[in-house]
Amino acid sequence: MLDLLLNHKREILTLASEHLWLVGVSMLLAIAVGIPAGIFLTRRPAWKNLVLGANSVIQTIPSLALFGLLLPLPWLGARSDRLAIFALTLYALLPVTQNTYVGIMGVDPPVREAAVAMGLTRRQLLWHVELPLASNVIVAGIRVATVASVGLATIAAAIGAGGLGEFIFRGLAMVDNRVILAGAVPAALMALCAYFLLGLIQRLILRARVHH
Repeated sequence: MLDLLLNHKREILTLASEHLWLVGVSMLLAIAVGIPAGIFLTRRPAWKNLVLGANSVIQTIPSLALFGLLLPLPWLGARSDRLAIFALTLYALLPVTQNTYVGIMGVDPPVREAAVAMGLTRRQLLWHVELPLASNVIVAGIRVATVASVGLATIAAAIGAGGLGEFIFRGLAMVDNRVILAGAVPAALMALCAYFLLGLIQRLILRARVHH
């Protein structure tokens, strides 16, 4: 396997960069949509079951089936990487949205009351009190979504979107475990790096809150 990695290192690096691109863009989109959605649910709790329920339903759809369902769509289906990013974003929305909601709702009521008594508006309360206190929980959701997305992105190779899944599917076709591992091992390392990096960010947030 080591020989295989050395002989194909350029291809592996190219596929790893494609993999990172798919995960990175989809996570940025999930954060851009999920955090505002979670904030919206704290202001409009009546929508909670509908929004989180819809996200939960998406989680139950197998990734290959979701790719297949999205493939006929005119704009998404035109480019495989676009379709893969959209699907990965959908999968990442639940943990980001849910953790944003839980984190903000978990802020102690006396803290809110004290902030309101000091004259903070709802916008100021959100930016200066609720989001900072909920940030650790929000990052935890992003951490879970990122690690899951790294694994799910390997399936994107099935629709020609590239990524490390190319080696995995090639190895399955050849019945060669070495080729499978050439894609699986870098993907696992990428997931571990994301897990520990976001874990470090969580610890820094907690430390900053303690010092503050």
